[in-house]
Amino acid sequence: QVQLAESGGGLVQAGGSLRLSCAASGRTFSRYAMGWFRQAPGKEREFVSAISRSGGSTAYADSVKGRFTISRDNAKATTHLQMNSLKAEDTAVYYCAADLFGVASESMSEYDYWGQGTQVTVSS
Repeated sequence: QVQLAESGGGLVQAGGSLRLSCAASGRTFSRYAMGWFRQAPGKEREFVSAISRSGGSTAYADSVKGRFTISRDNAKATTHLQMNSLKAEDTAVYYCAADLFGVASESMSEYDYWGQGTQVTVSS
């Protein structure tokens, strides 16, 4: 089992940047593919980005491609989401998730563990 804790959310102006972090408990972090999802008020949770266990493969939603970058540090059991050129429509609660022995999946159903989320608010 793994526990996930997101951090780094906050309020930022449109065009600004934020870096989200997700810290995982346990010693088996490298067994998990990691994903980031978000949920805006009144909307369903949606895929943002994912990274494979080794970090060699990544995936992005079209809406964030070219602006967001996912990375991971297996030695530190962390994954990050660097968000640049933020837009008002990026406002949401951002969740990290772990997929045991998974690949960089876009499907929420593939993920076994979820963090509590961190709020990102982009003012226009």
